[in-house]
Amino acid sequence: MTAHSKLTVKQDKTRRKMSPLQKRETRWGLVFLSPWIIGFVALYVLPMLASFYFSLLNFNPAVPDQAQFIGFENWRRALFLDEEVRLSFVRTLRFSAISLPIGLLFALFLAILLNSKNVIGKNVFRTLFYMPSMIPLVATVLIWNGVLNEQTGWINVLIERLTGIQATGINGLRWLADPRLVYYAYTMFGLWGVGPAMIIFLAGLQGVPTELYEAAEIDGANWFRRLIHITFPMITPVIFYQLVLGVIGALQYFLAPFVLNRGTGFPEGMTRFYMVYFYKQSFTFFNMGYGATLAWLMFIVALILTIILFGTSKYWVYYAGEEKS
Repeated sequence: MTAHSKLTVKQDKTRRKMSPLQKRETRWGLVFLSPWIIGFVALYVLPMLASFYFSLLNFNPAVPDQAQFIGFENWRRALFLDEEVRLSFVRTLRFSAISLPIGLLFALFLAILLNSKNVIGKNVFRTLFYMPSMIPLVATVLIWNGVLNEQTGWINVLIERLTGIQATGINGLRWLADPRLVYYAYTMFGLWGVGPAMIIFLAGLQGVPTELYEAAEIDGANWFRRLIHITFPMITPVIFYQLVLGVIGALQYFLAPFVLNRGTGFPEGMTRFYMVYFYKQSFTFFNMGYGATLAWLMFIVALILTIILFGTSKYWVYYAGEEKS
C-alpha cells in the first residue's frame, strides 16, 4: 500500500469517527426508539420464532407435555400430502381476484366523485361513506346476511322490481348459497367498509398539483384525458399502497365465512378459504404444530407477492421529484 493510500484510509477513518454531539444524538435516538424496538421484538420477532419452532413439533396445547419433535414432517404434509391446503389457497386467490379489484375501483370512484367541485355537501357524504367502517365486522356480516336473504332481502326485492326477473322465493337469487354468487356476496361485505380506502385515495387526489389540471385544460384536455394522464399517474403511490395492503388482507380473509358458516365451507366448500382451514386445524382440531406450519406458508406466500409488487412498482409507480433513467 502506497503512502497516499494509507493517508486516504486514515482520512476516511477520521471522517467516519462520530463527534460527541453525534454520539449523544444517536444515544438519545435509541432511547426514544427503545419502546418500539422492545415491543417489536417481544410481540413480533419472538412469537414468529416460537411459531416456527412449533411447526417442527407434533404439538397439542391440551397436552403440552406430549409434544414430539418431528422435524419438517408438518411442512412435507402441507406442501405435498394435504390436498386441502392447495384447494383452500386456490379458493382464496379466486376470491381475491374478484373482491380486490372491485373494492379498489369502488373506493377510487367514490374518492374521485367526492373530490369534485360540483358535488354539494361533500363533507356530509364523506362522513356517511366512512361511517359503515366503524360498525364491528361481525355486525356487518350479520346485517348483510339479512340484506342478501333470498326470501326477504331488499337486494333481491329491488332487482325483481326494477327488472321483472324473479329474484325472490325458492327460485330467486341465493347469494350466500349459490357457488356462482357467493364470492360476489362476500365482496359486497367489503364494499360496505370501503370508507378508509376512500379517505386515503381522497388524500392522494387532493395532493395532485392543481396547476397540472389548469395547464391541461388550457391545452384542451377534457375530463377523461385529465383523469388518465394526470390523476392516475400522480396517485400511483397511493394505488400501490392500497394494492399491497389489499393483497395481504385478501389472503387473510376469514371473518365472513366463519361467522356465517362456522368454517364448514358452505356452499360446496367454496368458502373454505386458507385462513378458515388454518383456524380449524389450529383451534378446532388443536393440531397446533400443523397450524403453525400453515401460518408460515401464508407468511411466505404474502412475502413473495409483496416482493413481486415492489419489483414491478418501478414500471408504473411515479414519485414526484424522482429521476427516471
